[in-house]
Amino acid sequence: MDIQRIEPGKRMSQAVTFGNMVYLAGQVASDTVGTGVTIQTQQILSEIDRLLAAAGSDKERILSATVYLADIATFAEMNAAWDAWVSPENPPARATVEAKLAAPEYLVEIVVVAARSR
Repeated sequence: MDIQRIEPGKRMSQAVTFGNMVYLAGQVASDTVGTGVTIQTQQILSEIDRLLAAAGSDKERILSATVYLADIATFAEMNAAWDAWVSPENPPARATVEAKLAAPEYLVEIVVVAARSR
């Protein structure tokens, strides 16, 4: 089985496939200026859609997700975006935790593991 690295950089790849599995790096919002948790979550979910498509998968094939929140008090704000996006017929296993993120402007980070569809 070949390992495919999607958008590799010096430090990490944005996604890696191996066999029928897709592993995404932690995704953060691309535009944090003046945004809150809901908007950042929407940006992240859009990026997850893009990376999964590049890896031959989609949100209906996500097996697990870990959501990191800079402030757990924003759980409902994150869920507003998540609930509008997630496949209700195929929800993944999910954990949500409070964590200090890489930079103070990041309010949300999401990591997913999915199965490939091709």
